[in-house]
Formats: sequence, structure tokens, C-alpha cells
Amino acid sequence: MAAGAEALHFQVGDGDPQDRLDKLVVHLLERAGRATSRAAVQRWIAAGRVLVDGAPARASAAVRPGALVEVRPEEPPPSATAAEPDVAIPVVYEDEHLLVIDKPAGLVVHPARGHESGTLVNGLLALPGFALAPADPRDPMGHVRPGIVHRLDRGTSGLLVVAKDEPTREALKERFARHAIEREYAAIVAGAARDATYDTLHGRHPTDRLRFTSWIRGGAGASGAAPRRAVTHVRVLERLGDAATVVACSLETGRTHQIRVHLAERGRTPVLGDPLYGKPPKKPALRAIAEELGRQALHARVLGFVHPATQRPVRWESALPEDMRKALDQLRGLATRSSI
Repeated sequence: MAAGAEALHFQVGDGDPQDRLDKLVVHLLERAGRATSRAAVQRWIAAGRVLVDGAPARASAAVRPGALVEVRPEEPPPSATAAEPDVAIPVVYEDEHLLVIDKPAGLVVHPARGHESGTLVNGLLALPGFALAPADPRDPMGHVRPGIVHRLDRGTSGLLVVAKDEPTREALKERFARHAIEREYAAIVAGAARDATYDTLHGRHPTDRLRFTSWIRGGAGASGAAPRRAVTHVRVLERLGDAATVVACSLETGRTHQIRVHLAERGRTPVLGDPLYGKPPKKPALRAIAEELGRQALHARVLGFVHPATQRPVRWESALPEDMRKALDQLRGLATRSSI
């Protein structure tokens, strides 16, 4: 076995997962307070850093009760993604385990084609504790996503949590997976919205790779991935005549573009200014407000969960940003004059 980190030793019990070695090691490490992603464990197994009864084994191998498992963790190679201290990160909370930011609209969360720099990740790498963050094993381009467990679209503003260590990251990912995170968004939509719950399938659009859709059947979609369930609860907060509505959207699931898709396709009230799922409003006054806003009027205003380290509930609220407040004031004025 390669030299490096101190080896950890476990004996497999009757109640431990036994169908796959990678699943077993993830379980054993989590129980030992060393939570690690399955992708990292698979990398260690491929490198011969996991032994079963003194011998290497495949990630898919079954493991018998009583077997002795030796794990020697390995730090992944650092990413080549550059640290950029000039990226402004509005932090609303920070402790030794995580931080919560209030992302401004326009800030891309992680590098991708067309956005190789100036992202939230580039800014995080310039902060203490993020400098040695590893490359994301899921990213073929070798980008790093230090502590990123969820994201907001470039044009969406609001609250986002970032983990500072692997146990916190894995614990937060688990909370997201079982829908134990409170998330509520505020949106200004075009049209007269109503209170509703949208419970649909959600997947890639069959002909447009940039879009997602709820009008999709089970089975593999255009991307080869099966559609997944998406649930959004919509509550009317304020009616602005018949032309616009302010709504609160609470998420049970967190699919890409989920709120935008549900409001546009199921509610027929697209988010005002949404360049992908909406259309320019026909009424000139409403269209002018949407054009001045320049992005979808969507803001992640509430974020809450049980803190992985303290096991205490934590919760934050974020006020509407200035551009959405300005649009809302303009819409209220137009509604009062019945001009839209």
C-alpha cells in the first residue's frame, strides 16, 4: 500500500453494508467521524489504498462479516483553478465549519465553459481554509468546488451555504438528499399566480440542451439520465394588478431550474425577466421594468438546517436586493394607476 496518511482499521459487522466495498468504506468512515465522498473512496480503492484481509479488492466487491478492512486516505491532487481575492463574497455567517453567503445576481458559482474565472469558487480559494481544496472528481475538466453542496443560477440572488471541511460537506449533502433543508425563494412573476403545489417529473428538455422541463415521461431523457421528482410549493404574497404577482416558493427538492420551470410551465406565470423560460411581456410598461431588471426576479430569501457540528437549528433570512425592490416599487406604482 502506498505511503502517506495514517491507516485506519475496521472489522466488518453483521449490520454493516456488505454488497459493495465502496459503500461499506463510506459507511465505516462516517461512523468513525471521517465522512468522505463515495467518489474519493473509489479513487482510494483504485489506487490500492483499501485492503480487505490484507489484499486489494474492487469497489464492487462484496465483503463478508468479520473481514478486516484497512483504509489509507489520500489527499486528492490540488486543482489548477486560480484563487481570485478580488471576487467579492458577501458573508452573512461564518464559523470553523461553514459559511453562508448572500450571493449577488450575476455571480457564477463554479467555473465552467465560458466562465473560467471570476466565480464564487475562485473567490473562495482566496479565503483561509480553502487554498488546498481538491479538484472535483466528477468534473472532467478538473475544476474545484470547495465546499459547494448546492448552487444558485447566475441570475438568481440570495443565500447559499458553503462547507469548510469534508465531514461538514458530506453532512450537508446528506441533508439536501433527504430534503432536510429549509429553502424559500421570493419571485416576481408575470401574470396572476395562485397558491399551488407542483409535483412533477423534471429532466432535460428533449430538444434544447440549455433547458429543463416538467413535461417529461419516465425513462431516460435526452441526456441519458432518468427524470427525477420535483416538488415546489407556491404561495401568493402580493398581487400587482393582473399583470404581475409576488410569490414565495418553498422547495422540497432542488432540481436545476426547478422553480423557473414550474412557474413557467405549470403556473403559466414565468419569472419576470427570465431569459430562458419567459418571454418579453407584451405590455410596454411591464416589458420596460423587466428589461431594466436584466435578470430573472428570483431571490433565495430563507435558508435553514440543523448545523452538522452543533446539531442546533440555524436559519437565515435575506431581504430583497436593490434591483428587485426597485422593480417591485415600479410595479406597485403601475398597479395603483391601473397602467399594466
